[in-house]
Amino acid sequence: MQSVCTTETWDRLKRYPVRQRSTISPRRPFSIADCMFEAFTVEHSLIAPAVGYRITRGAVSVFYVPDLVKIHQRHEAMSSIALYIGDGASITRPLLRRRADTTIGHASVRDQLNWCHEEGVQQAVITHCGSRQNRAWGRCHENRGVRERARSSRGRRARWSGNQCQQ
Repeated sequence: MQSVCTTETWDRLKRYPVRQRSTISPRRPFSIADCMFEAFTVEHSLIAPAVGYRITRGAVSVFYVPDLVKIHQRHEAMSSIALYIGDGASITRPLLRRRADTTIGHASVRDQLNWCHEEGVQQAVITHCGSRQNRAWGRCHENRGVRERARSSRGRRARWSGNQCQQ
């Protein structure tokens, strides 16, 4: 099976026996089957670098980013997407630390919903939630819904639907 990573990630995985390595570069689209993938750099971690992927099939694009503080070139990444799939590590407050000149951690769901609003994205799915966040989402659902806790400063709301949070 082919494994696709950035040079930065492969540098950290040198000692692991991955046979079929392909290297991708941010903002250089590549295809798998009939889908186009375009990696966008994000701030997340010094130890575990991450990228977000704009995935396009035909005329429909989604943006998937499971871990992030910030998307570089956010407008280009999120322009005209049908769905944003983002980081559920924290509902209302970002989890941030600084190392030298770099911010590491996780953006809040609230911040990500604001980005969706600013970029005109109508649908969002929040993934990558740990047990702590799942309990928090459940409490929000039981106590008047996610709406009251995840309301963004621009009035965007999220709603609980079974085990999914929808914008």
